[in-house]
Amino acid sequence: MEKIPLTRAGHTALNAELKQLKSVERPAVIRAIAEAREHGDLSENAEYHAAREKQSFIEGRVKELEGILSLAEVIDVSKLSGTVKFGAHVKLIDEDTEEEKSYQIVGEPEADIERGLLNIKSPLARALIGKDEGDSVEVKTPGGERAYEILSITYR
Repeated sequence: MEKIPLTRAGHTALNAELKQLKSVERPAVIRAIAEAREHGDLSENAEYHAAREKQSFIEGRVKELEGILSLAEVIDVSKLSGTVKFGAHVKLIDEDTEEEKSYQIVGEPEADIERGLLNIKSPLARALIGKDEGDSVEVKTPGGERAYEILSITYR
């Protein structure tokens, strides 16, 4: 199986989510199912069906997180430097709109564009890999072609 790159922060967050699901969410849904069973006829019991659905979601997410963490390769970003690679904090400027954006290139499971965490498999991240400060990159996005200049690269 292919290793899944994660930052230390991403690995910690996924572990915390797994612990929360196993120690808090799972026992709570088991209690909810037991309570709903006490109400009688399960075929028309909406509480029971909702609790079972939530249990199914929790068990699926637990399995997914365990799979990710078993294949995780935690990369210490603070020891890296140079051109853009996994873990880099990259400050860009859109060459058309002059809008500045900052991203950290992270593994797929921890990516969250709203928080500036850019999936390493995204078109923008793939275009940035191997580039240096001052380089210009062109990216094909769903909204059309975009051009960015790399203002800074840091590893922390």
